[in-house]
Amino acid sequence: MKVTYYEDEDSLVIRLSDKTVTREVSQGRHTHIGYASDGTVVETVILEAAKLGAWPLEVQHAAAA
Repeated sequence: MKVTYYEDEDSLVIRLSDKTVTREVSQGRHTHIGYASDGTVVETVILEAAKLGAWPLEVQHAAAA
C-alpha cells in the first residue's frame, strides 16, 4: 500500500495495488474508487483531503492478536 498526498491539488491517493486502473467510479463529489480489469480495488482518491480532514493522517499502531 502506498499513500500519496498532492498538496498542490489537495488530493490524497491511497494505492492498494500496482495493477492498472481500468474503471473509475465516483462515490460522491470527493471520493473516487479505481478498479482493475478483474474488479479488484486499485486505488481510492480523496479530493479536498485536507479541507475534509482526511489529511494529515493519524496513524495508530496496535499489537497483533
